[in-house]
Amino acid sequence: MGFSSALPVAIVTGGTSGIGLAIVNDLARDHYVYALGRNKEALIQLRLLQNVEAVEIDLLDFTAQQRFIDALPAIDVLVHSAAISERSRVDNASPELWQKQFSINLFAPAELTRLALPALRKKQGQVVFINSGSGTLALAGHTVYSASKFALNALAHGLRGEESANGVRVATVSPGPTDTPMNRKSRAQSGDFAAIDPLQYSHPASVAAAVRLVVSASEESQITDINVRPRHDKANR
Repeated sequence: MGFSSALPVAIVTGGTSGIGLAIVNDLARDHYVYALGRNKEALIQLRLLQNVEAVEIDLLDFTAQQRFIDALPAIDVLVHSAAISERSRVDNASPELWQKQFSINLFAPAELTRLALPALRKKQGQVVFINSGSGTLALAGHTVYSASKFALNALAHGLRGEESANGVRVATVSPGPTDTPMNRKSRAQSGDFAAIDPLQYSHPASVAAAVRLVVSASEESQITDINVRPRHDKANR
């Protein structure tokens, strides 16, 4: 499998599972997709897909980020889907937990975006941040995660203003409850082992469809913020 110069190039972080994997599968229909992740088994499976190059990378290794960006022929789309979420209250959140969640959820996408901007400007490309309902409404017990997602919203809005003159479009797609491995793990940690109600959790493919809408926007316009919610959204975010 090799790079096809006939296709626009997309990068998707967190591309080995959940929302990121759904985005990879959707974009690979008409993009050459670099799917970034750390799960070796999942990366092996991704290498079987057409128009997908699976890349094992630690997003907190900023030198590795630089090497990866420097090796790319072009960048048309950059999707930040990698994230972590650990339930925490302010009274039990250690400095290490704050650092861990902000590092993955904010610092890593900020640096990867900075490194990719010269290539994105050449293509007048698209940046998509996968945020969360927790990025606009902080829920008790998710304070650290919510804070990191609020900050990611600020990054997206500030970046849009900074890059407008360069033609780089910036969007935020914010899912509510979604049936992903991360959310299933979070439910289990809280002692909730009930079956997933499909009307209370969106499917990752629905989030990927929102990303597709952003990427397919007409040349004169950009879609800036999309909220994706399950039909029966108990949190009402």
